Amino acid sequence: MEQERLKEPDYVEEVIAIIRSNPEPTVLRERLEDYHENDIAGAFEQLSVSERQYLYTVLGDEKVSEIFAYIENVNEYLKEMDIRMIARIIGNMDSDDAADVLEEMEDSDRESLSRLLDEETSADIKLIRSYDEDEIGSKMTTNYILIHKNMSVKEAMKALVEQAEKNDNISTLYVCDEEGKYYGTLDLKDLITAREYTELEPLMSTSYPYVEDHEKISDCIGRLMEYAEDSFPVINSNKEILGIITAQNMAETIDDEFGDDYAKLAGLTSEEDLQESLLDSMKKRLPWLLILLLLGIGVSTVVGLFESIVAQVALVVCFQSLILDMAGNVGTQSLAVTIRVLMDEGVKAGQKLKLVLKEIRIGLCNGLLVGGIAFLFVGLYIAICKNNPWEYAFLISGCVGIALVVAMMISSLIGTVVPIFFHKLHIDPAVASGPLITTVNDLVAVISYYGLVWLLLIRLFPVSG
Repeated sequence: MEQERLKEPDYVEEVIAIIRSNPEPTVLRERLEDYHENDIAGAFEQLSVSERQYLYTVLGDEKVSEIFAYIENVNEYLKEMDIRMIARIIGNMDSDDAADVLEEMEDSDRESLSRLLDEETSADIKLIRSYDEDEIGSKMTTNYILIHKNMSVKEAMKALVEQAEKNDNISTLYVCDEEGKYYGTLDLKDLITAREYTELEPLMSTSYPYVEDHEKISDCIGRLMEYAEDSFPVINSNKEILGIITAQNMAETIDDEFGDDYAKLAGLTSEEDLQESLLDSMKKRLPWLLILLLLGIGVSTVVGLFESIVAQVALVVCFQSLILDMAGNVGTQSLAVTIRVLMDEGVKAGQKLKLVLKEIRIGLCNGLLVGGIAFLFVGLYIAICKNNPWEYAFLISGCVGIALVVAMMISSLIGTVVPIFFHKLHIDPAVASGPLITTVNDLVAVISYYGLVWLLLIRLFPVSG
């Protein structure tokens, strides 16, 4: 009984049940007012086309535009409407959401729709679409409240009420000076609690953080994450406010950045999606695969140089993959840590050096621990399971253990230095480092392992087997 009470309600199913109970339009609209737009959006996929079309009419353009803000592939549903309804819905959307919708449309549909949008909406969308997708201006919205610094509290409240009908991001108000330049911010709570004819100046924050419209997202997102604010102003070179980055914009942008970086670590130019064609997916993957093929041939060539060693001590081949895997894992860990550190543009050269030395120490210490364990268990395995002499077994396991220490330490160094080097050259360390580091670490591991086998088992303590 207790478990049943704690079970979370399925609001999507409730929304669907209400819609399919066929209430009167007014009743349907009132009942759906109790549900969040995200839950109604979740129900859309399970509704039929006719049910959705009926819902568009009942809910109205403004409500539908709020629901569409929570749907990833809005164009799928826009196809169910006539172009005038689409124009009205896009006109009610936040400018950033509207720009995203238009971006996904065919050129001919976009042109036809643009002619139906009002001048203000069209200008806002055009502004956002004028930025490259990696610039922070492409993620902003023009949904914000702007007041002037010379207003009284009463005048500011009047301006807030007038603008709040179209702009609902009201918790932070943005202030401009007499020339229209960004001056600071005003907290809504401070405005509400102030006396009617008080001047705004003492209530303002004039050191509130901001970003410039053409800044790269990767350069400024780390800085924005350091502040616990619900929005940030986006200004141009003349210090004029163009829009704001909201907390929701930030969450989506961070998710996109990390998703893109994750894809780049695999050697892809961007994330793939389910709708992407086979040819497009191949184009993203092939360039790095061909480069890695050449590098892999180089690694294989190096392995071939140790053919005579393998011929004399064939058993060592069994543990090659162990060395390669551990070196690759360590290099990837150091790479991930380094890329996270490099997201902060304020990191100084001394801090980067400290990071390199720290990663080397971590690689060495982990290598000593893992190498020691490998030395013991590989030696026991060769002696007991393979019925080899104890001296022979622990000579080979000694090569494995020492090779692990060397490979893990050097892999940590490479996983740290390579992305720092690429970052210094203004090359994205994520896209340049992932596959490259994996292959380079393979090369290091192979040379370390077979080099030690040659030195210990061929030159110093000759064995055969």
